[in-house]
Amino acid sequence: MKQTFDVTGMTCAACSSRVEKTANGVPGVERATVNLLKNSMEVDYDGAPETLAAVSAAVGKAGYGAQPRVETSVGGSAASRASAAPVNVAAEEAKAVKTRLIVSFIFTIPLFYLSMGHMFGWPLPNVFLGDENVLVFAFTQFLLLLPVIFVNFKFFRVGFKSLFHGSPNMDSLIALGSTASAVYGIYAIYKIGWALGAGDMHVAHAAAMDLYFESAAMILTLITLGKYFEARAKGKTTDAIAKLMDLSPKTATRLVDGAEEVVPADSVRAGDILVVKAGEGVPADGVLVEGAGTLDESVITGESVPVEKGPGDPVTGATVNRSGWFTMRAEKVGEETALANIIRLVDEATSSKAPIEKMADRISGVFVPVVIVIAIVTFIVWMVIGGTLEAALSHAVTVLVISCPCALGLATPTAIMVGTGRGAASGILVKSAEALETAHDIGTVVLDKTGTITQGKPEVTDVIEVGLDEASSSGGIGAKGASGPASFLSFAAGIEKRSEHPLAQAIVSYADAQGVEGVAVEGFEQVPGEGIAATVDGEECLAGNLRMMEARSIDASAYADRAQAFADDGKTVLYFARAGRLAGLIAVADVVKPTSKLAIGELRRMGISTVMLTGDNERTAKAIQRRVGVDTVIAGVLPQDKEKTVRDLSSQGTVAMVGDGINDAPALARADVGIAIGAGTDIAIESADIVLMHSDLADVPAAIGLSRATMRNIKQNLFWALFYNVICIPVAAGVLVGIGINLNPMIAAAAMSLSSVCVVSNALRLRTWKPAFASSGEVEAPVAGLAGGSDGAVSAKQDVGTEAKGNTENTEETGKDVIMEKTLSVEGMMCQHCVAHVKKALEGIDGVEAAEVDLDAGTATARLSADVADDALIAAVVDAGYEAKIA
Repeated sequence: MKQTFDVTGMTCAACSSRVEKTANGVPGVERATVNLLKNSMEVDYDGAPETLAAVSAAVGKAGYGAQPRVETSVGGSAASRASAAPVNVAAEEAKAVKTRLIVSFIFTIPLFYLSMGHMFGWPLPNVFLGDENVLVFAFTQFLLLLPVIFVNFKFFRVGFKSLFHGSPNMDSLIALGSTASAVYGIYAIYKIGWALGAGDMHVAHAAAMDLYFESAAMILTLITLGKYFEARAKGKTTDAIAKLMDLSPKTATRLVDGAEEVVPADSVRAGDILVVKAGEGVPADGVLVEGAGTLDESVITGESVPVEKGPGDPVTGATVNRSGWFTMRAEKVGEETALANIIRLVDEATSSKAPIEKMADRISGVFVPVVIVIAIVTFIVWMVIGGTLEAALSHAVTVLVISCPCALGLATPTAIMVGTGRGAASGILVKSAEALETAHDIGTVVLDKTGTITQGKPEVTDVIEVGLDEASSSGGIGAKGASGPASFLSFAAGIEKRSEHPLAQAIVSYADAQGVEGVAVEGFEQVPGEGIAATVDGEECLAGNLRMMEARSIDASAYADRAQAFADDGKTVLYFARAGRLAGLIAVADVVKPTSKLAIGELRRMGISTVMLTGDNERTAKAIQRRVGVDTVIAGVLPQDKEKTVRDLSSQGTVAMVGDGINDAPALARADVGIAIGAGTDIAIESADIVLMHSDLADVPAAIGLSRATMRNIKQNLFWALFYNVICIPVAAGVLVGIGINLNPMIAAAAMSLSSVCVVSNALRLRTWKPAFASSGEVEAPVAGLAGGSDGAVSAKQDVGTEAKGNTENTEETGKDVIMEKTLSVEGMMCQHCVAHVKKALEGIDGVEAAEVDLDAGTATARLSADVADDALIAAVVDAGYEAKIA
């Protein structure tokens, strides 16, 4: 079982390392993982309540607090409630530290002014001037120090408690340094009193000049200042989780006995009928029952174009109904919703540890004791070589203060928190920090074909009617008269309408999309292994494979070459005959997704090889390879052999497996990094390490790019944290005093705070991360080709970042002359998906032969073979979900 603990008292990596080690030593605990950034601990244990109590007791004995997190809310998502903790903790921490900081500055500023005024010639009241007033001068500074110590007493309480338990941490270093400075100042006050009593004004004056009260106060104040900036920065790292939580509607309109009632969204239960009006969010996952709506699903899928929904269509919680009205039946509520699962995955990822973070924890675990030893040695060496007590103490305190391992402890978790949050915002859900680290080293990506590279369902690509010189395509149908493609398509759709075969359904769907109704048929009969026989207007009609045609002596030899070309291109050819003569051919294929070629090209640019692993035949696989450019094809692989293939490839380097089906689950689990397409099965998603919510292959190189950016950020953080200590500790110890370089405790406190702030700020740079694609990449749109073409299909290619060409040119796809070009300014495009949508919308207009879209410039250039009105171009882009105007 798993249990989350809220941990108190942790301030640095040494603390988290100590808590983790203590919890892992409790009998019954399988594994404990501490997250310093979220002040939490995830414990896998044997399920016994006694084990939880033992963990709390052990952690308490080690000097910290650990209490099991209790779910008190009945409704809502457990994932959401669990994820709320880091957000609340960060806000509360920032508020508490701010109060301490204000009080500290109120007393530290006059203390600093008083102690340093004589050095800078600042005006001071007479009561503090002159050797006869040195005791007043010293004791006033002591009184000003007390409130600073009081409000920051946490450093002393936690620091000495940890020290006495044998696990010194950052607070221990601060407490030792501040205490040493304050104790020395108190010693100086006694020395002043003794000197004044003895009449030795020289000793009294000298003692008053080395009080160190201001050092103790400045150490505490500057450390608190750093903690305040750190707490604010930590709060920003939890923004992704907070924003995800805010997406869910807070109320829902429930339909009870025909009456509407507004209820809290947490009270919705499976089976409830809910009303969703225009502008409202969907409260739960379910099915649309009545009415219709246009849903903005970008929060879940990242797709910017609204989706039309009607009765029977699934609707997802947190999506927004942009227009329309409908009722829905709630099926998944609370922690079962898609949004709750996303929040849970993000929360789990940020609670886990990457291997590189475990290394940093081990370093931090021994770092503090080593620093204390260095400080003691520094004090002894300065005393041995004849230095004054003041000098020896100053250098020892400076070593203690400047060496706090805050930056080292924050280097990794902050980057992971921001990286996984940024990924979630981009539709890339990383389920563990280990996967995020491993992904940066991927050398080979294994791709499933069906549903991953391709759409996963057959579509009509080519339509040929015997006797016509032209053939139609899914790009457009000829005149829907008594003869021509529309007539043949009506005949084909009528025969196939009664069949449940996927290829038949593809033809019927294609006819529906073209507005063609199928003819009435009689005497429907399925012929096993061949096809369908039926009667139309008293004539025998056939639809099936070449074997069926040959068995009934129907001559199809005139189209043998074209059929072979279709087959070589991975398409399935269906033959149609009427009254003993061939009527036409229809080619059906599982078409390639629009961004597959772009994604595979981007992986190649990143130095990653690609392997397509499919159970399909080799000829079809080779055809897909030619279209998308995958490096290697392994075809005819059974589901159980996919896992073995991935295992073999893993022995040669780091391998990622991308898939979407149940048969991909073993391979996903076997791969070093399993990547599941979000539209895939639950089993595949559970087996994967990374889930792509957009169901877009272009997110594979994006996920790897995110991993590389995060790892680069972590390494930068660790370098500067370690480099800072390597440089500063010798300087603090006084190694460079001989050449005039010296640090005092106040400068050390400021430097230590600055190092932590720099590390967190560097991690926050990941919030600006965006997927980067090569400017020469191409997106192949699923435009079916002319049947008479060399490969039976024509690719509509989008050259990213190219400039508009001249006004008169011949388009490669159609052979028609371009008579003019029109350029539009398009707002709202954010990624290559948007580019593809705008391009498709423009090229769907009669008279637009091609369109080029420039994401960076925010423009779209339409090449026209006929006069197309500006309003028509603008309307097409607006209908696609973007704003447009003529440039």
